[in-house]
Amino acid sequence: MKYLIVGLGNVGKEYEFTRHNIGFEVVNDFAAMLKVEFVLERHAFVAKTKYAAKVVVIIKPTTFMNLSGKAVRYWMEKENIPISNIIVVVDDLALPFGKIRLRKKGSAGSHNGLIDIIQLLGRNDFARIRCGIGSDFARGFQADFVLSKWDRNEEKMLPEIITTTSEMIKSCIKSDIDSTMAKFN
Repeated sequence: MKYLIVGLGNVGKEYEFTRHNIGFEVVNDFAAMLKVEFVLERHAFVAKTKYAAKVVVIIKPTTFMNLSGKAVRYWMEKENIPISNIIVVVDDLALPFGKIRLRKKGSAGSHNGLIDIIQLLGRNDFARIRCGIGSDFARGFQADFVLSKWDRNEEKMLPEIITTTSEMIKSCIKSDIDSTMAKFN
């Protein structure tokens, strides 16, 4: 059995440690927990390992957020991973900062990365972990907000949020999504 773990974000120094890149931060932490490193491959930075007797492929798409579906579809097909074994980690403006929510399927909302994945896969029944980044921005400044750096108070709380999200991923792989939702949501 194989799993595809996808952290959404944008590549490049200017995007590091921004709200929109929390997916990258989570999968960096998850890979470190499993003592595996990323290498640049087609459409993504990729780390492969085993956990709980299952093959785990972790990716950080290099296609930029709005074209994330290209990398997800490529690695899903290349590794022959069923959609039921995909977990996407993404930032979410609709959730308060620090709130983490796991869902088995759902809409993309207004998230362009999820929109692209759903369009290219033709389905929305893949798991996603939404990490709340809050919505403390003036009308019309959503893009500036998601691409901004964390403030000092948020930075202090981030390690716990990231570690909890990594533990959620481990739980999904080790047991299942339903029991993980019951435990963490």
